[in-house]
Amino acid sequence: MVYDQIGSVAFTILSEVIKRSNLQQGSVVIIGCSTSEVMGERIGTASNMDIASSLYTAFTQAADYASVCLAFQCCEHLNRAIVLNRDVARRLSLEPVHVVPVQHAGGAMAATAFSQQDDAVVVETLNAQARAGLDIGDTFIGMHIHPVVAPLRLELHKSLGMAHITAAYSRPKLIGGARAIYE
Repeated sequence: MVYDQIGSVAFTILSEVIKRSNLQQGSVVIIGCSTSEVMGERIGTASNMDIASSLYTAFTQAADYASVCLAFQCCEHLNRAIVLNRDVARRLSLEPVHVVPVQHAGGAMAATAFSQQDDAVVVETLNAQARAGLDIGDTFIGMHIHPVVAPLRLELHKSLGMAHITAAYSRPKLIGGARAIYE
């Protein structure tokens, strides 16, 4: 798959996630992405900075259009820490840590986000404050999404390149039992 095609599909996927999650302006969307899986390789074995750059551009365009904030999950070698803008971290009361994600310790997507984002920082966790998420290549982002996490069945795409994708959003808790009315 050509980088422009990957970027175009990525823009469409994230736009669908944002729209169908009914996100408010300023909401955080977490993205976990294995560029290895996008290329059809096993996660963590073929990290690709060119694919990450194409995806980053597409994701930021979709997020800017919807006025939402992006956070990028690092790989397991950085304990799935998060790259995001310093102002967003400050707004969410998240403490930055001292580490620089690189291609083989953090992953190509997180390394690209860190190097291309204005005033990027790394935090250990989002404390489950993301309101939606996109998982490309089974990177396990659910821990970063505000309870209650609900699956979002995408209509247009089920994969990005060769990577399986899943999406999720946060919904309010349903309380009250059998007599409660929710709508």
